[in-house]
Amino acid sequence: MKEARTVLVTGGSRGIGLASAKLFADAGHRVAVTSRNPEAIDDRIFSVACDQTDSDAVDLAFTAIEAELGAVQVLVANAGITRDQLLLRMSDDDFTEVVNTNLNGAYRVARRAARPMLRARWGRLIFVSSVVGLLGSAGQVNYAASKAGLIGMARSMARELGSRNITANVVAPGPVATEMLASLTEEQRTAITNQVPLGRVAQPQEIAEIINFLASESGAYITGAVIPVDGGLGMGH
Repeated sequence: MKEARTVLVTGGSRGIGLASAKLFADAGHRVAVTSRNPEAIDDRIFSVACDQTDSDAVDLAFTAIEAELGAVQVLVANAGITRDQLLLRMSDDDFTEVVNTNLNGAYRVARRAARPMLRARWGRLIFVSSVVGLLGSAGQVNYAASKAGLIGMARSMARELGSRNITANVVAPGPVATEMLASLTEEQRTAITNQVPLGRVAQPQEIAEIINFLASESGAYITGAVIPVDGGLGMGH
């Protein structure tokens, strides 16, 4: 992006979201992040509370951001949760909570962001999915379903909004050095790394660079795409 834009990164207080927010701020953009428990993370970044399972809370968060920074022009829908469990042990709540946060929540924030984008005839919608949404993963039926759903949703938005110069794309990271990965045992982390052809996990900054590219003018002719950033784990799927 050559001119300064207003960027919102959901789930922006840590990991991929925080790395993305800082990269946008480094480039001179007006940046807001949402989380359930906002905290001061950077003087350049506006933090606001938002429970994206609640449409009213989403609207309040956007209203606060619009008052502080202006209408959101770039949305990075990154917020997500896990409730890993084997299929026969997974409760209905385990499934619905993950889908409601990861998929329905992304829908809520994208719908709210799209209104001013349509009026301005310019916008970028970027959804952070996962290689799990493409390949599946034992013990993550709920998470895989939510992340796969983002792809169909983004591609439908790309078709619906493209005539107004609004793009919608998906980034599908593989294993990333975040708190989620750090919570696993060393044996589990080693098993994951051994599946990656490049033999390592990604750093959050590496995912943030692709997100930043999709928001830039260089990415203006890309829409409806799913970009894997997974060290070869999914081999393009």
